[in-house]
Amino acid sequence: MLNEGGMKLNEEVDQLLANPYIETLAFFSVAVLALIVFLTVFELVTKYNDWEEIKKGNLSVAMATGGKIFGICNLFRFAILNNDTLFQSILWASFGFLLLMAAYFIFEFLTPFFKIDEQIQQDNRAVGFISMMLSISLSYVIGASVT
Repeated sequence: MLNEGGMKLNEEVDQLLANPYIETLAFFSVAVLALIVFLTVFELVTKYNDWEEIKKGNLSVAMATGGKIFGICNLFRFAILNNDTLFQSILWASFGFLLLMAAYFIFEFLTPFFKIDEQIQQDNRAVGFISMMLSISLSYVIGASVT
């Protein structure tokens, strides 16, 4: 239960977010922060250092990471379009991210003949491309349901 001070603060925040420029800045800021956090989580679950591999010119890692970036941002796009508040958008985009992460593990599990992470680290561009396309494609499927 909010007290009078908390209600006044909520009204002030709502009034600020009524300005489309401030609202855009708020959504943008939160999306960029979440992108950094979500990419860090992805970095922790892969067996290679994304940015070190990209620095070395590993195109497969760049494609896989680019797909993740697109996928995460696309989830935010859908979450922002389909929800009324910044908080709701964050919740739905976070849920979408968890589903995207689950898809990553399913992809690894469904390819028992080789390890996805190892192939991407070895710059197998076919695997990097498929990884990118899965992230992008599934972000549309997940995004369509984050309402």
